[in-house]
Amino acid sequence: MADKHTSRLAQINRLYALTGAGDWAAAEEQLTEDFFAIEADGLPFGGVYSGKGGLRALYERVMSMMDVADLEIRATLAGEDYAVTLVDLVFARPKGTRARIAEMFRFRGDLICEIRPYYFDPATVHAAVEAKRTGNA
Repeated sequence: MADKHTSRLAQINRLYALTGAGDWAAAEEQLTEDFFAIEADGLPFGGVYSGKGGLRALYERVMSMMDVADLEIRATLAGEDYAVTLVDLVFARPKGTRARIAEMFRFRGDLICEIRPYYFDPATVHAAVEAKRTGNA
């Protein structure tokens, strides 16, 4: 069991590294054909992003709406078919603000079939979107 958990942790870390580097071909190899990510309807980018290209579409939409200066991974906990990563999105505007997120990953076999982020305080996301829209620091 520990080997599978270690493998899940490595796979999630690899996915973060690949998406951060913009290596979408390699990132999509980590996903099932029917992959989907769901963002809550109350967020500016809420909705379902489906298929191997869904993660890229979500990433590009989120990054186009907010000035994300950094992504800080705090911890990842893995089970048999699920893992949760605690991550902070650090915004350039408003300077130094963060969105604290728990991202749930679901696996089918050795591939990720679902990602579902949970935001502690969606108001920080709305503030970052507004700051980028208006150019306020």
